Amino acid sequence: MNKEQLKKVLKPMIKECIKEVIFEDGVLSSIISEVVKGTSTNVVVETKQPPQSMRGNDEIKKKIAESRKQLADAIGNDSYNGVNLFEGTQPATKSDPHSPMAGTEPGDKGVDITAIPGARNWNKLI
Repeated sequence: MNKEQLKKVLKPMIKECIKEVIFEDGVLSSIISEVVKGTSTNVVVETKQPPQSMRGNDEIKKKIAESRKQLADAIGNDSYNGVNLFEGTQPATKSDPHSPMAGTEPGDKGVDITAIPGARNWNKLI
């Protein structure tokens, strides 16, 4: 008997034996339970930092005011006839360039849509 003939005879018998062991003897359920146990211990928990408190915002505003004062002092208060170059300015906002709201200020109220004809009937349409 050569190798190919032996393989043709043994392969179906081995397949049948493996199927019997896995399905009939309950080995499959123990394999699945072990896999579930292994994956359940690797739980990833993501925590996000809470937003800055109001005190933190006050500190940031103080730092911005100090940096403006330092810039004005560096330029010289007598320059530009005593005009404050940074009066009424706000620091640039950081945003994701791929965001649909990129370039929009966080305090921007947007467009008032109450004057659109039929806007009062929208709640009926919903």
